[in-house]
Amino acid sequence: MRSERLLSIMLLLQTHGRLPAGELAERLEVSVRTVMRDVEALSATGVPVYTVRGPHGGIALLPGYRTNVTGMTTDEARALFVLLSGQAHTELGLGQALGSALRKLMAALPAPHRPDADLASRRILIDPVRWRGGPARPAGGPAADLAVLQQAVFTDRRLCLRYRHGRDSRVRSYTLDPYGLVNKAGVWYLVADHRGEPALFRTDRALSAVILDEPVRRRAGLELADVWDGLRRHIDDIPAPLSVTVSVHRDVLARFLRIHEADLAGPPPDAGDRSERVHVELHFRSLAAAEVLLAFGTDAEVLAPAELRQALARRAAEAAARYAAGTGHRAE
Repeated sequence: MRSERLLSIMLLLQTHGRLPAGELAERLEVSVRTVMRDVEALSATGVPVYTVRGPHGGIALLPGYRTNVTGMTTDEARALFVLLSGQAHTELGLGQALGSALRKLMAALPAPHRPDADLASRRILIDPVRWRGGPARPAGGPAADLAVLQQAVFTDRRLCLRYRHGRDSRVRSYTLDPYGLVNKAGVWYLVADHRGEPALFRTDRALSAVILDEPVRRRAGLELADVWDGLRRHIDDIPAPLSVTVSVHRDVLARFLRIHEADLAGPPPDAGDRSERVHVELHFRSLAAAEVLLAFGTDAEVLAPAELRQALARRAAEAAARYAAGTGHRAE
């Protein structure tokens, strides 16, 4: 579209200073004649753009001219601030730098987009680290439309949620006051107050969601990041009573550590150790949670505790017996 091309010309000139018409044409994938027509159109609308003839000439904006137009749509601005939310930058020691960058970016955004970008940064969080204790398992089955939950979050409305709990599969209904949505290692969660107390709901366990015609009733002075941090700590800080020692084959060590990063009981193995097998210390909440180690077969042998070795041996024997019994049942 021509409007996008005109904006691109302004941004290129603002960023790079004087540029030859040929270079602008190449960057925009149009002809030089089209670029010159666009420059005339910009000048006619009051943009102080001018051309300089000669071998060192080109197209430029008057010195000191700056535009606060970034070309971002509302959705683009919202998406950028969602991407930059979360804890990863803090863990890298870049929290202050990112905050400064966000303030500068916010100042550069067109005024109509600033409220949406600010709201997105306060209502959506991205947390790439999975929960301790094992990879998240999909809930399966029908789920409420995530767009409805997002609408409730961005319009500050209460929400009626029908939800199937994972621990007992019972379906319950809740009237909630949402703070926002969190993507935790690829799984979306709704963070909300229920009767004035913080609660966490996996969105793929929500059977239906209805936005109520009532304003949200959040606790004063709290934002999504505050409530999420408390909920996350409550879950992650549950003591892991089962200590496990695993002998891991070097060939699968990198993948093993990536999958069980949250379960590590201490620092990862020394990278300089080139042994064929490496001992890794893990913590799990229960024997059942630790049975996920069986997925690595003989490449990850549990050395301790003995009760886990016995549990895995039973699981392996059951699987072997099932496959030794012959072909499985065929669907009619």
